[in-house]
Amino acid sequence: MINKKLSIKDIAKLTNTSITTVSFVLNGKGRISKEISKKILDVAAKNGYEPNRMAVGLRTGVSKVIGLVVETIGGVFFGEMAKVIEEEAEKEGYRIIYCSTNNNIQKGKDVIKMLSQQLVDGYIVTPMKGLEKDIQNLIANEKPVVLIDGYFPGLDIPYVLVDNYNSAFNAVDHLLHAGYKNVGLVTADLDLVQLQDRAQGYKDALKAHHIKEDKKLVFKLPFQAGKEESIKAIKAFIEQHKQMDALFFTTNYLGTMGLECIQELQLSIPNDLAVVSFDDNEVFSLYPPGITTVRQPTYEIAKSAIDLLLSQMNGDKDDISKVKLRIPSQLIQRGSTILKN
Repeated sequence: MINKKLSIKDIAKLTNTSITTVSFVLNGKGRISKEISKKILDVAAKNGYEPNRMAVGLRTGVSKVIGLVVETIGGVFFGEMAKVIEEEAEKEGYRIIYCSTNNNIQKGKDVIKMLSQQLVDGYIVTPMKGLEKDIQNLIANEKPVVLIDGYFPGLDIPYVLVDNYNSAFNAVDHLLHAGYKNVGLVTADLDLVQLQDRAQGYKDALKAHHIKEDKKLVFKLPFQAGKEESIKAIKAFIEQHKQMDALFFTTNYLGTMGLECIQELQLSIPNDLAVVSFDDNEVFSLYPPGITTVRQPTYEIAKSAIDLLLSQMNGDKDDISKVKLRIPSQLIQRGSTILKN
């Protein structure tokens, strides 16, 4: 048997009071005697009364809910950030609604529309090209928004992310200083500013070492490709460019698939091919001989984003529209990039 959720009407019957009196007590309004207030609150607590958040939001304009919209909540990077955001939000009495877009524009639009109908108080969003107007509409409706892991060039919307450009520059610079000259790039074929910044860091590192960029050594993998298709494509890329002595992967899911390809091709790391991947995870520390990675400051990114959002929702009148935080990463050097003989 399913227990019926306790309503204000039920509490009124149990306490022999009016619905109005119960509503006043539960919402801290009106002049109700301490005796009656205690009676109502005790019954509510004993029976596990929970207010309807949407109804409260409609009445007060505050739902105490934050919408978190990211690429995929199932990924390690976004999962770790979501945990930090949730913990910090709970300290201020807020709950989180999690949503994934899977880098699909229409899904992103639908998710934002759904959250706005839920009357959420603020938004933390991983931006995609095509969502500019949707985000600007939220701001026009006086909803606080902080972008995370990306930004909209030219728009004054606060954002927090890793310093993608310098992180990629430093990773490729490390390879070049170690003696590798033909460095390939494997990235996702997505119109995301963070990937563009990483690709530009790669190009500028080559330029700084007076190495002319070979566009044939840049491979863009279709994002919607399945794993089997992706591995086949990356393997073909490696086989077609045997002059490559190093590879830089712009995301960790590409990096892990790259390792599978290298293993299937029976190539040795780093003797045949040195490897650096953006975004560290456990796989890279365990895979022999250890894979050099760019470690993102996950905690700092998430903490900064939720702090910026909470400051707005808690009445901070400072204009944070021009806050643009690019947090430095850490290059974790392992055996996949030792000095070339």
